[in-house]
Amino acid sequence: MKKVDVIIPTYKPDQKFLELIDKLEHQTVPIHQIIIMNTEQKYFDRLFYGKSFAEEYKNITVKHLSKREFDHGRTRNQGVKNSEAEVFVMMTDDAMPADDHMIEELICGLQQDNVAVAYGRQLAYETSSETEKFARNFNYPSQARIKTKKDIDTLGIKTYFCSNVCAAYKREIFDSLGGFIKHTIFNEDMIFAAGAVKAGYGIAYVPEAKVYHSHHYTNMEQLRRNFDLGVSQADHPEVFAGVPSESEGIKLVKQTIAHLREKKKISMIPGVIIQSGFKYIGYLLGKNYRKLPKKIVINCSMNKEYWS
Repeated sequence: MKKVDVIIPTYKPDQKFLELIDKLEHQTVPIHQIIIMNTEQKYFDRLFYGKSFAEEYKNITVKHLSKREFDHGRTRNQGVKNSEAEVFVMMTDDAMPADDHMIEELICGLQQDNVAVAYGRQLAYETSSETEKFARNFNYPSQARIKTKKDIDTLGIKTYFCSNVCAAYKREIFDSLGGFIKHTIFNEDMIFAAGAVKAGYGIAYVPEAKVYHSHHYTNMEQLRRNFDLGVSQADHPEVFAGVPSESEGIKLVKQTIAHLREKKKISMIPGVIIQSGFKYIGYLLGKNYRKLPKKIVINCSMNKEYWS
């Protein structure tokens, strides 16, 4: 069996992170090493104060860095350099495996020779809003597929869609393609996936590999998140210029409204429309960030250290 490592960037981990570690330690496929790339040691130490963390988890390596040093691409690359496994799984510290087969299913998704990365399905928590649940099902359906260059005409930007919330990579292919982009505000996973597709590889979506992962963003948080998304697309026209993503956003809004009508939750529709407006404004500002004063750019961004 191939050696498998898991790499997780963390920032201010809480008790749920301990549950995530426990779930990973009880997967059907044993994990050789869990590599934690932690931002700001004081927050990590606060969580584990009084606990014998190193003694309890022998297969965990923790690397600390400052918030100024963190970068979505570079930090993950550093994590990979600490791994000797043939397959590594990227996760985020707010994702939770839905069962003990998650790693096994991701590895199955990598079995075809031409597949570079396999990513899993994200489920909304039971406590999530109806709109959040619908959005997760929209972006992460129940049907598996392998996306390749031939799908660009039909899928557009979705061809490159991939999420490091839960994704497994073949190390040999990852290294041959140069790893994640070394400096990016966002989208390091999709940028890598786009490069892999253009190099002739496939991106596998594996809905059997499930994690719970959902957010409760305010309208301003949505604006800032979409601002960073727009910045990422503006900075990488080689990936995004030929495959506009606005149509996917419009489709999600229309289908969400139709879903709420069907569920007789009409009162939620104005909130969806307002939040969609915040998302679109953030996205447009991000796409045109070079025309904005630096102060406005920083205020609109979710990743403020990126601009320092």
